[in-house]
Amino acid sequence: MEHIVILTGAGISAESGLKTFRDSDGLWEGYNIEDVATPDAWYINPVLVQDFYNQRRKSVLEAQPNAAHYALAKLEEKFKVTIITQNIDDLHERAGSTNVIHLHGIITRSQSSKRATLTYPIEGWELKMGEKCELGSQLRPHVVWFGEQVPMIETAAEICSMADAFILIGSSLAVYPASGLINYVPNDIPKYIIDPKIPPVHGVSNLVKIEKKATAGLPILVARLMDSF
Repeated sequence: MEHIVILTGAGISAESGLKTFRDSDGLWEGYNIEDVATPDAWYINPVLVQDFYNQRRKSVLEAQPNAAHYALAKLEEKFKVTIITQNIDDLHERAGSTNVIHLHGIITRSQSSKRATLTYPIEGWELKMGEKCELGSQLRPHVVWFGEQVPMIETAAEICSMADAFILIGSSLAVYPASGLINYVPNDIPKYIIDPKIPPVHGVSNLVKIEKKATAGLPILVARLMDSF
């Protein structure tokens, strides 16, 4: 069975009503990134950071998967599928995808402030100050902040190197190190980029550009791939 590897960015979640991580004004939901998405921000004002992610989590739980999420899940009927996502929501899983790698964590889980590998599910949308891990440290969102390592990046690169087809959706290829994953994909396999504004991609062969929103372009591509199997 052919292995399709998919890299998704904020664009696919934006169509479910979730704001992109960094809007054109450089803010995320009206906040400076540096005030809510760095280890220093957590150290200086953990209450602000916790509240910010509680509100983001609430928005995620209220959002619904869209046609693009469901189209990707449908691919599993005929292909081995691995989704590598830069997004911290769980919309892929709720649409039915079973093999999802979250490069930047997932907001529906918490993690220890002392040991990032200690993670826990969150009941509901609110993670409260005073809730602690088994080591006694305050629980924080299971999200990779600026200045922190991306623990799954090497695994993701290895998976990309074993792809039989590659699809990039809703990403500006501006966030490092995720932006470099396309360079690990074998030269001779088909590659598809779906986005209304496709970013410049250099040195990549066998590239098909589909300049549409994810909800418009993905169902068409998925139907084509399913018919060709």
